Amino acid sequence: MKKIMVFGTFDIFHYGHLQLLKQAKKLGDHLTVVIARDENVIKIKKIKPYHTEKERMEIMESLKMIDSAILGDKKDVYKVIKQEKPDVIALGYDQNVFVDKLENYLKKEKINSIIVRLKPYKEKRLKSRLIKISGNNIQN
Repeated sequence: MKKIMVFGTFDIFHYGHLQLLKQAKKLGDHLTVVIARDENVIKIKKIKPYHTEKERMEIMESLKMIDSAILGDKKDVYKVIKQEKPDVIALGYDQNVFVDKLENYLKKEKINSIIVRLKPYKEKRLKSRLIKISGNNIQN
């Protein structure tokens, strides 16, 4: 069984998120989604998520394509990788936080995960930040 892991905040879930998850699911048999903790979102993005981590978790758990949804660790964002040992870590096209140390972490821990960068889907339109700013005035 080939295990795929995706990380994200997934706040205000939208079609771009769905496309990211579909791309990731095609890479293997078991898709695990790691949801960012509220306190980490605040530290990184300097804003409180619209939905709580519990709400975002419930949304992810309701999607058929996701085999498991888990909350990330509050202190060690890489801990879940060591626990789950995914075959593939699928990163969003614009995912940069914690990515710079990921390869070194995998080598250090002797985890043979392959890192794959997923393709964007309408990146100028479908980003949670842009959706929050524009509200209901989203244009095609």
